Amino acid sequence: MLSKTSSQVQLGLLVLASFLPSCLSLSSLKVDTTVGTVYGLINGTHPDVVQFLGIPYAEPPVGDRRWIPSVAKSPVGKIDATSFSPSCPQYDTSIPSTYEIDARDFLVSGPVSEDCLTLSVWAPFSAGNCSEPLPVIAWIYGGGQQTGGAQIEYQIPTPWVQRTKAHIVVQINYRLNIFGNPIAAGIDEKLNLGLLDQRVGMEWIRQNIANFGGDPSRITMWGQSAGAASTDYYNFAYPEDPIIAGIIMDSSSAQGAGAPNDPTGSNFTFVARNLGCGNLTAEAELTCMKNVPSANITAFLKSYQDSGVSPSITFSPIVDNVSRFSNYTSRALAGNFSRVPAIHGTNNNEGSSLTVWVNNGTTYNETLANANTVQRACWAQQTTKNRYAANATTFRYYYTGNFSNISPRAWEGAYHSSELPLIFGTHDIAYSESTDFEFAVSHRMQDLWLAFMRDPVNGLPQQGWNPYVPGDEGTAIEFAWDGQVQQFIKLSEFDQNCIGSPAITPVVGAIPPDNTGVGVA
Repeated sequence: MLSKTSSQVQLGLLVLASFLPSCLSLSSLKVDTTVGTVYGLINGTHPDVVQFLGIPYAEPPVGDRRWIPSVAKSPVGKIDATSFSPSCPQYDTSIPSTYEIDARDFLVSGPVSEDCLTLSVWAPFSAGNCSEPLPVIAWIYGGGQQTGGAQIEYQIPTPWVQRTKAHIVVQINYRLNIFGNPIAAGIDEKLNLGLLDQRVGMEWIRQNIANFGGDPSRITMWGQSAGAASTDYYNFAYPEDPIIAGIIMDSSSAQGAGAPNDPTGSNFTFVARNLGCGNLTAEAELTCMKNVPSANITAFLKSYQDSGVSPSITFSPIVDNVSRFSNYTSRALAGNFSRVPAIHGTNNNEGSSLTVWVNNGTTYNETLANANTVQRACWAQQTTKNRYAANATTFRYYYTGNFSNISPRAWEGAYHSSELPLIFGTHDIAYSESTDFEFAVSHRMQDLWLAFMRDPVNGLPQQGWNPYVPGDEGTAIEFAWDGQVQQFIKLSEFDQNCIGSPAITPVVGAIPPDNTGVGVA
């Protein structure tokens, strides 16, 4: 790996200095909120960051509240926010993969529970008072709507907030799998409960973030993979009252994978039949399933889905015409979305971590991996063009970092989600220390994300990153290619791999583009 040059170091320090506010955010570990007074903590490794962990934002979805839309949490007085709350019900697959073997810091640690509708806040700390509200980023985790939570080591933003002392991060837990997307015949109004959870969480942020030193007019929603799709779904679901000033989408969007089609709730009934709730009316089936412990449900899902038997079953967001729609291209071209500025990008080896391992991980199926990588680039291209047609600003990136302490196998490269540790500042927590070059890339990405949070319209152009325009003039900023912290790549290189109308189908056998380069930034 190359070392960062002195000029790169100086650039990072100058950029960071321009972001630092005249004072820092909180001066107390106690904050009043709509759910009560929360008490946070500061740890010794990050003394300039106050952490408020596991704040309930909605009533627990347990008992009769299982499989109904969440509602805002009633006040409870005092809340100990010094430790993570459980993640929402999920299971750890036994199928070998990059995440299961090489990168377990992308998986949740700690317990799971249905009482999981909480959020966590990381804010700068100061002994003095602060008059300048800080920009806020609301993090929506990925995991295919099957896994994810706050307690994921690679996605804990304490190092990032410690470094900048200029922004606030909020993470929202939301329901997953069958608990967030039940599609049961006994539910009259079939809604995507996990996506609705995210909205309740965003409303809580708007109501409360000023008390943490945040600016409710500068909230950016950021998601990766399923979280990026969720972020874009949200962008379309609330055009009149978006709460957000900008969005960031890593590796997916509303143009992504299609919705499941299960109008009769057959998948839910299949699970119910295997858990002692078979041969019942739709209403009785739902009532019976509400009495089955969540641990029993996830244990069955793990056993069945890991077995690989047919038919497969899945529980992910459906088209409910409330939180998810079927016609995103036509809705975009009609301007029927929030039209806030966006950062949107993909990685140059997305699929390496999403395909089955070959020979116990000594290699992988490169053809399938390339198809996945190109597919995500095609989704991004179409999303960007649709947004441009609706006069919505989009800044494109392409991440190519291949760092051995994140990708220990040579073939893994810049796999799906591997950019996240650089943005969160957690890239050095596993395997080995990070190189100077890795730190330089990390700091540049952090600073650009912060520039966008501070001013979604002008922040990035002031840093030399211009929004998308059509044709050969359209470029993406490319991170960590060929020893350069950043340079630019023509987006037209991606178009040749995409066909159809909309052009979201990858050309068979297409490979991610080699960078011919359009100059170093």
